Amino acid sequence: MIFTSLLLLLATSAHGQTVYDAAHNVTAITGTWSSGSQNVITGPGFATPSQEAFTYPKTTGMSFSFTDDGYYEIARYRMTSNGLLSVLYFLFHAAKAVLTGTVPTCITGVMNWAHGTYVLASNGSIVMTPFGDGYQQIQDPCAAISNFIENYNDTELYILWNIYQDPVMGYTLQLYQFDGTPLPPQYLVSTSPNMLPTQALRNVSTSATTAATVQNAAVVNANAGGRRWEVASVTGLLTVISGLGLASLLL
Repeated sequence: MIFTSLLLLLATSAHGQTVYDAAHNVTAITGTWSSGSQNVITGPGFATPSQEAFTYPKTTGMSFSFTDDGYYEIARYRMTSNGLLSVLYFLFHAAKAVLTGTVPTCITGVMNWAHGTYVLASNGSIVMTPFGDGYQQIQDPCAAISNFIENYNDTELYILWNIYQDPVMGYTLQLYQFDGTPLPPQYLVSTSPNMLPTQALRNVSTSATTAATVQNAAVVNANAGGRRWEVASVTGLLTVISGLGLASLLL
């Protein structure tokens, strides 16, 4: 709550007062919005928090849902290229590919779900505060641990937003991240929000993380531990590569 208040204060100081005019009120923000081909939709068709499971959409994208009494839900599925760790693994697998004829891929897939409460600030920003039971699955075939679940409970600030009428797609929601970067436009799927219950839906523990198991496009984890890459992890990886005599393949 204190962190949310600070975000609101900082946003107000940076951008001043914004009047909610036609730029925001072409239609209400209430409902479910989805980007791209609209295959990613919030609700039970995307996440099953009680099992820490996901159902994979046909394509990547994101979806935001809002109720008229201050609740939100986010579903995100994205593919990204990785940093130093995947570069090292890519070079190693590329060297193997020369010998085996296989094609290495080092694309990270992330499934992300969170929900909580939101505030439409008078300065034109939106602050989203999670319930604390959000989670995400990360798959990276070139990482030391290629598939795992971790908690995701970040408070999110969108400094600006507006809704406009697209001549083809109809009502369109545009959100701008804390640094001003626009998210992909999202199109109105339903004026009735498609959401899971607006309350904490799983028990959260930060004591440990276990490897995930893939079962019929759902990923189930034994607990909801947190996991982050650190400098020590990268250093340890390089030590292992060197010890196995593989470092020469990376040069």
